[in-house]
Amino acid sequence: MMNAHFSITVDPTIHLLSIRMGGFFSQADVGAFDADLRQKVPTLNCGPNEHITLVDVTEMRIQLQDIVAMFAKIVSTPQNRSKRLAFVTGSSLARMQTRRLTDRPDVEFFTDLDAARTWLFA
Repeated sequence: MMNAHFSITVDPTIHLLSIRMGGFFSQADVGAFDADLRQKVPTLNCGPNEHITLVDVTEMRIQLQDIVAMFAKIVSTPQNRSKRLAFVTGSSLARMQTRRLTDRPDVEFFTDLDAARTWLFA
């Protein structure tokens, strides 16, 4: 059982994209996530790449390498790129896997949601 789940919400007033993800993703799950993200990013009410993104992956299981590669491609898509990107992770293993998604300088990793929000809005 894959039990992948995600939600993507936007707050256009503060140009915030909030993503929650959990479980174990299949290629189809990643495709559904990508499609939803492509619909939501344009509704942020700001210029290209001017939004900020908070990604909560505390419920995410360790993913297969091909799935990590698919997510890395989504993260690196120019239209998705945010001004700042904060990941909130659970286990240290999940944090290591999340760090493989991108090596951009405007990305930080947290274990605390409030700390991530503080950094995003600083």
